[in-house]
Amino acid sequence: MLLDRRDLIAGTAALAPLIVAGRAFAAPQAGSRMLVVFLRGAYDAANIIAPTGNDFYHASRPTIALGKPNPADPNAPIALDADWSLHPALKDSIYPLWQKKQIAFVPFVGTDDMSRSHFETQDTIELGQPIGGHRNYNSGFMARLAAALEQDKPISFTDQLPLCFRGGPVIPNIALAAVGSKPAVPPKDAALITAMYKGQHSGANDLGSSVAEGFQVRDTVFKTVDEEMKEASRGAVSPKGFELSARRIGRLMRDQFNLAFVDVGGWDTHVNQGGAQGYLATHIGELGRGLAGFADEIGPDAWRNTTVVVVSEFGRTFHENGDKGTDHGHGSIYWVMGGGVNGGRMAGAQVALSQATLNQGRDLPVLTDYRSMIGGLAARQFGLAGDRVGTVFPAAKPVDLQLV
Repeated sequence: MLLDRRDLIAGTAALAPLIVAGRAFAAPQAGSRMLVVFLRGAYDAANIIAPTGNDFYHASRPTIALGKPNPADPNAPIALDADWSLHPALKDSIYPLWQKKQIAFVPFVGTDDMSRSHFETQDTIELGQPIGGHRNYNSGFMARLAAALEQDKPISFTDQLPLCFRGGPVIPNIALAAVGSKPAVPPKDAALITAMYKGQHSGANDLGSSVAEGFQVRDTVFKTVDEEMKEASRGAVSPKGFELSARRIGRLMRDQFNLAFVDVGGWDTHVNQGGAQGYLATHIGELGRGLAGFADEIGPDAWRNTTVVVVSEFGRTFHENGDKGTDHGHGSIYWVMGGGVNGGRMAGAQVALSQATLNQGRDLPVLTDYRSMIGGLAARQFGLAGDRVGTVFPAAKPVDLQLV
């Protein structure tokens, strides 16, 4: 008989395990909960859980790579093992969970969708259906999971019902207040600065006209980038909005719901992504504080039986681009966290990163299929038998990474 870790914590004996795809899965603890957090826009996983032990990483990202771990440097990443380090913006939020072994990271995970399209691959993830066949847009994987669980209480923290919950029972959805971004210089201030230079010249150049043209170009670029970011995010809450709302999610899941979805946008970092500090660092810090707040608010009893899965449609190019950012990639790194998670480790298949091992010479390869990963996780946590896992992720064999 296998023993479930959560039952050991509670001091009770585990029940006989279920057999799924030839593997033993411990029976679930009553009150199990799962929250799926979708980072829309494809977050740069390789700069958040970074392979800092690899010289190829530093050579590939001359301006945005994180440095080597150094406890004396507050801007240095925190070593997770000999190969991987955690972004310093997560030092006070996510790293304590790593120390408690309540979070695991799954590198080289994703889908076999090679379109590198935000919308195409987001749909692929949410539908959870095999690539290449006919897509049923009225059958999302979380709707099928809800149906398989039968006694579930699902909720979506989104503006509209997400694709992943389509085709299942009618569920509530609650829009989280988005916190938008705006240009660095407000229009009123830009007008004042332009007026200051009006009529002044530098050689043959009219400084007033040059300043006005500069602000116009800046606003055009901001609008273009902002619109692309919003499109990639599909109306998802901003990381700051998630930070402010995560505790409310925790309270609701503690008291009323056991299966939930939330999407967080703002991860399409083509330009000026930053390294230890900057745009991505700010957003990942907000995400980390939100997740830590969720864990705190849901409370220790519920947290022991809760699993949070952080996913994204794909990763980003391993080499930085000419605009000090990263472009659409392939493989990603998912997070699995919870009080009963077998964490403090990098889970799943790995490969030493080099130019030869990159997917198409540009991005992380996918070694673990996300459907197999989440299917195996759901089988363990909720005690789903093989036929029910098959209804959630058809044609995908669950992989037991022993995450719970």
